[in-house]
Amino acid sequence: MTAAESVLAGDRLALSRLLTQVENGTESGKATLDSLFKHTGHAHLVGVTGAPGTGKSCLVSQIALEVRKADPALQRSVAIVAVDPSSPFNGGAILGDRVRMRDLAGDPGVFIRSMASRGALGGLANATAGVVQVLDAAGFDLILVETVGAGQSEVDIARLAHTTIVVETPGMGDDIQAIKAGILEIADILVINKADRPGVENTERALRVNLELGYPNGGFHTFIEAGHASQDAASPSLDADVWVPPVLKTVAIESKGIAELVQTIREHREYLVKSGLLALRDRERLNHDFEVLLQERLKQDWLKTTDPSKRDEILSLVFDRKLSPGQAVERLIK
Repeated sequence: MTAAESVLAGDRLALSRLLTQVENGTESGKATLDSLFKHTGHAHLVGVTGAPGTGKSCLVSQIALEVRKADPALQRSVAIVAVDPSSPFNGGAILGDRVRMRDLAGDPGVFIRSMASRGALGGLANATAGVVQVLDAAGFDLILVETVGAGQSEVDIARLAHTTIVVETPGMGDDIQAIKAGILEIADILVINKADRPGVENTERALRVNLELGYPNGGFHTFIEAGHASQDAASPSLDADVWVPPVLKTVAIESKGIAELVQTIREHREYLVKSGLLALRDRERLNHDFEVLLQERLKQDWLKTTDPSKRDEILSLVFDRKLSPGQAVERLIK
């Protein structure tokens, strides 16, 4: 039985081994990933992002628990991908998010995978898309992707996920901090976790004021859809009802507000299906994956066909300030 067949048959050991190969970029991993692609496109991809200390891991754990117990007849399976930052000095990563997810231990319907960012920016690792693709093919109904939690620049998750949850907490800076540009605009659902802390009203007020400024004029998330709205006749109309991100309050450590959050995730998926945005976001995600892989392949091919001594010669001119980096690139390309 091939690795792909084992994964499709539900072999967890084969799945774990394949995920390691995908992370390491091995040729066998790439080949198996390609063969599994036709089996993807069924899972609901949910991204969870926010600053460090907002309780993302605990929230993800509680979402998985709620999904598993909400409707036992459905037996919806859940996969969790937790991305940890890698050290810029020694390259290591703690990969300790599973410590906060001990309540999920022993549940055969839950699979947790921790992975290091390996220096990638944007909150995800370069291999995250491939890992999610494998889990999708493996038959998981819901895939939760928890980002690094580096701050306001974690927008890559919006290109990967169907539903993006941005987590805030009271007391994480002033009201302006909660509404800064970048991370807030990617939210489909806004969650104020640790809502039992003082200052929750101020945080909620700041978020709602910001939403009132951004809606109903197209919504924040249209930066993904707008690029294809005028080019594809099958694209949904941006004049249709706009999903306004709800602001929910949770206390994940006490499981408060989790049932409402899971219900909102379901409602957002229903909205995406009804409006046609689910298919559009899938196309945007695949287009982004294609462009990233194309850039990497072209770079590797160029490195293989370029004389290293010529590259060093051009770089020495840059170091001596005789050529700008832009001029150096132009000379090497030509």
